[in-house]
Amino acid sequence: MEIATKTIRRDDARLVTFRPATVDDEAFLLELYGSTRLEELALTDWGEAQRDAFLRMQFNAQQVHYRTHYPEGEHLIILLNGKSIGRLYVANIPEEIRIIDITIIPASRNAGSGTSIIMELMDEAKALEKPLRVYVESFNPSLRLFERLGFAKIDESGYSYLLEWR
Repeated sequence: MEIATKTIRRDDARLVTFRPATVDDEAFLLELYGSTRLEELALTDWGEAQRDAFLRMQFNAQQVHYRTHYPEGEHLIILLNGKSIGRLYVANIPEEIRIIDITIIPASRNAGSGTSIIMELMDEAKALEKPLRVYVESFNPSLRLFERLGFAKIDESGYSYLLEWR
């Protein structure tokens, strides 16, 4: 699977493309990761330095986990009309295609880019005759998107659901 070579055109004005993530993307990726933890961090009384240290530690741990458990995974930057708006980590492994992570910056959420990307992955999974799977936390708003696209819960681990589309 070479999603990095894919182009998704939603309409004449919205062109979604991908490029491999590089070391130069670390600041963007850290900020993107932080955007997923805003509500949680708002519940703490931590100062900015403590929040930043926590986010960096968690981000680094997440990156190590992804690279350890999915060494064949593609780590991609999602571009909308050439501007970085998110990340897609995906792995084509023998038994499935796994969406390791898909995150869009808050300003670009709910505009259809994520749906288009997931549907492209669904087409790829269908062509390869493999299930498409993703873990989603039970409280994550994207759970509704995956369910709307036909994903079903096949397993549960703590507060995370393993969803599958066939």
